[in-house]
Amino acid sequence: MQEARYNPNVDILKAGSMEMKGEECRLSNFMGAIALSDLVKTTLGPKGMDKILQSSGRTGNATVNVTNDGATILKSILVDNPAAKILIDISKTQDDEVGDGTTTVCVLAGELLRQAEKLILIEQLHPQTIIEGWREAAEVAKKALEASAVNHFSDPETFRKDLIDIASTTLSSKVLSIDKDHFANLAVNAVLRIGDMPNSPKSLNKRPRNLELISVMKKLGGTMQDSYLEDGFLLNKRIGIGQPKRLENAKILVANTSMDTDKIKIFGARVKTDNIDTVAGIEKAEKEKMKAKVEKIINFNCNCFINRQLIYNYPEELFANAGMMAIEHADFDGIERLASALGGEVVSQFDDPTGVKMGGCDLIDEVMIGEDTLIRFSGLKGGRACTIVLRGSSAQLLEEADRSLRDALCIVASTVRDSRVVFGAGCSEALMAAAVSKAATSLRTDEELKTAEKKSFGKVKAMEAFAQALVQIPLIIGESAGMPAQFAHDLAEIHRRSDGTCRQGLDINNGTFLDAQAAGITESFLSKSSSLEYAVEAAEMILRVDDIIRCAPRQRR
Repeated sequence: MQEARYNPNVDILKAGSMEMKGEECRLSNFMGAIALSDLVKTTLGPKGMDKILQSSGRTGNATVNVTNDGATILKSILVDNPAAKILIDISKTQDDEVGDGTTTVCVLAGELLRQAEKLILIEQLHPQTIIEGWREAAEVAKKALEASAVNHFSDPETFRKDLIDIASTTLSSKVLSIDKDHFANLAVNAVLRIGDMPNSPKSLNKRPRNLELISVMKKLGGTMQDSYLEDGFLLNKRIGIGQPKRLENAKILVANTSMDTDKIKIFGARVKTDNIDTVAGIEKAEKEKMKAKVEKIINFNCNCFINRQLIYNYPEELFANAGMMAIEHADFDGIERLASALGGEVVSQFDDPTGVKMGGCDLIDEVMIGEDTLIRFSGLKGGRACTIVLRGSSAQLLEEADRSLRDALCIVASTVRDSRVVFGAGCSEALMAAAVSKAATSLRTDEELKTAEKKSFGKVKAMEAFAQALVQIPLIIGESAGMPAQFAHDLAEIHRRSDGTCRQGLDINNGTFLDAQAAGITESFLSKSSSLEYAVEAAEMILRVDDIIRCAPRQRR
């Protein structure tokens, strides 16, 4: 019987599809991920460089953003390489979970893949062997990081100082670095304020902070130093004409309802009448319906009505006659946040006053910021909401300051949730690299005594490559400040000779080493550990791929 012949070159994919296999596939993934890592790595560290992001619109309408925020850069660029897309997705996960460390995730994953490329091409190691070594190295690195972490949660004053130091470290690489102490205090005060009892030991609980209760308002004019934390909630709207501008012990009804429901909203609809009296009758009927709705709202016994939609002239007049304050056209996100802060809920029907939860506050008044008049809600019933007012000379500066401050708020909130603190300036990466290097050396010695099995030595090589990738983080930080690469290797050697308690990091201002703990250069343990885990997961995912199948484009008919 004749054997069937198998032809591996038979194409089973639809015409127009593309497939990359083996080395071609792997090199394509390596090139895409490493190129993306190289794109953002120059933004890493306090002396990192900025990127200009220009939209693809017309020349006259194109927007320009100047930023060194890794999350903003990665969200703004469009990539076609699948490995690069994986890194972008992982960085978004880091941003959603922690709020900072997106650049570190991308850079570390890229450096791991750079090392993996050498192991595959030069050492001829199998990807699964590399992954096995990486997993063991990641466990060793995380244990070393946990051992180096400190926790001052039981001491409120020291823990507050840790929070300020972490916020300052986060802001040191942002546009707010000049006034980082001022903005670090703003961020810490704002996050602690949305606890139970701000600035007291009772507020230092580990329950999740709802950062939506912190509103950041950008106002042109003044300097960055003029930014401040407002004790209350600010709404960039106006109070109705003829209504009270100051209201104490406010009972507030927050609604999302149309105040012109009586108007015909069918496109193309027309009403034909024989005389002007009929038109007047229609207008009178409309007014009566509007008046009936306003009377239902007044029956709630509230003295302030806030509506997401417009409040027209006639309802506004009726509210003024009733002595009520009415605020119209509050933006949706703002009104949801405001309802939460006021302790109420957004309603859309007014038939049953007993089933509606109204909000309240001690005082509603108007406040001037620059040339704008805003509404301020003080003594909120539903929570400890607050507003950070950012001042600046340009819209681009305010946008970048907003992104930087939100990173600081997120990292402070994450540290309150997990109060462990590690040290920056490249200290943590050098410490983890030293621990992994020691473990690899120990494993190499043990395996040499037992057997010369290639897989065991491959795992050792992978662990050593993992340590080299970790050392690249302080190396990049130092290079951004103009320090020679040798400083990063010397730092790793210092930690390798220590017993795991070394706190040495890079002093990028003086071009030498410093004690990161004494200098107050600290980072969140949660941010650092999640950066390590996500980077390893992304690198593993990319390294496992040996085939890329690109579907055929859809045919237009």
